[in-house]
Order: sequence, then structure tokens, then C-alpha cells
Amino acid sequence: MLSPMQDELTSLIANDLGIADIPADKQKELIGQFGEVALKAATLALLDKLSDGGRTEFMKLAERGDAEALKTYLDREVPSHEEIAKHAVAEEVKRFKAFKAT
Repeated sequence: MLSPMQDELTSLIANDLGIADIPADKQKELIGQFGEVALKAATLALLDKLSDGGRTEFMKLAERGDAEALKTYLDREVPSHEEIAKHAVAEEVKRFKAFKAT
């Protein structure tokens, strides 16, 4: 069972994606799938800002699973990485809503 905070977050995300009117189990499934797509979009947007060598270093850090080292690297190499990732996710939300509307 989900905690009340998780339920509230799921509800907020469902509202933002425009899927609040579908069953809760389907909402969770779509949100999970959307999360994967959004993460990939944000990662690709960040990789686009790095040189070939930078991409290699990014991938090494990502594969190690060291989130702190990865953040430190991005802070140094792509100072605006948080804004870039947020923009990429916002674009995916727009695409999702446009797709849902068709």
C-alpha cells in the first residue's frame, strides 16, 4: 500500500499529465512508463551538451551508480544541467499531452 504522500504525488502527476480520470492502477502504469521516457529525454539533452570524451565520462559515472560523483561532474561540465533536464521533462509532458489528445 502506498503512503499518503505517494498517493498525493501520484495524483498530482496524473493531473499534470491529464490522466486523472482513468483508473488508479492504469495511472501508476502510465506514470512509470512516462518516468522512463522523461529520464531518457533528460539524459539525451544532457549528453548533447557534452563532448565525445565528456559523454564517455558521463556514461562511466552513470554505470557506477555514483549519483554524487555524477552530479559533481555535471555541475562542473554543464552548470545549467538542472534547467536542461527540467526543460526536457517539460517537453515530454507536452508531447504526452498532445499524444493523449489525439
